[in-house]
Amino acid sequence: MSRRSGILEFAVLGLLRESPMHGYELRKRLNTSLGIFRAFSYGTLYPCLKTLVANGWLIEEPGNVPADLPPGAGRAVAPASSLAGRRAKIVYRLTAEGKEHFEELLSHTGPDSWEDEHFAARFAFFGQTEHDVRLRVLEGRRSRLEERLEKMSASLARTRERLDDYTLELQRHGMESVEREVRWLNELIESERSGRDQRRSSPEGSAQQNTAGEPDGLPRRGNNPPDPSGDTAK
Repeated sequence: MSRRSGILEFAVLGLLRESPMHGYELRKRLNTSLGIFRAFSYGTLYPCLKTLVANGWLIEEPGNVPADLPPGAGRAVAPASSLAGRRAKIVYRLTAEGKEHFEELLSHTGPDSWEDEHFAARFAFFGQTEHDVRLRVLEGRRSRLEERLEKMSASLARTRERLDDYTLELQRHGMESVEREVRWLNELIESERSGRDQRRSSPEGSAQQNTAGEPDGLPRRGNNPPDPSGDTAK
């Protein structure tokens, strides 16, 4: 399995854990909720769905065609219905095995968890992730970016004299983007640690954590996470 397809499967399972969806609705959610899937087609999504069904993690159920389905998309969603000549759509529902598999994926904290695209998908489902796992992923992401900053700084020091003003400015912009994400991660990590300390010192213990699994001290300024795809250097 490629890294890209693995991320897509993870995101699909996570969205379907929230509620069953048909393919068109699922594609819209992937486009609007997860920026890493801005440009992908039904030709990418449906092989993924078929794989998840074959693995027993999803089941297909009949449904109706959405009113806003674009021309031609119905053929990709489902074959023509033999009744009344109307196209049917297929609704995908997470199975118990699929839920268990997704929860297992949520617990993983290896290096892939803090690489650019995978981290964005993992962060989108932090509300369903255990506190200690969130903290390990955030700390891993920060370490990854700090290593990237060191490499960028060393590269800039070696090549500064050979760069024109615009290329130099682009390099600086890339470094500023990474530095901004590191600051954002520092805030999140501090909030996670503060929330954990509060729960440990409280008589109620973990009861202070809300039902969505979110950290008590998570900053709520409405900031969107920095977009990893905006980095100009890796």
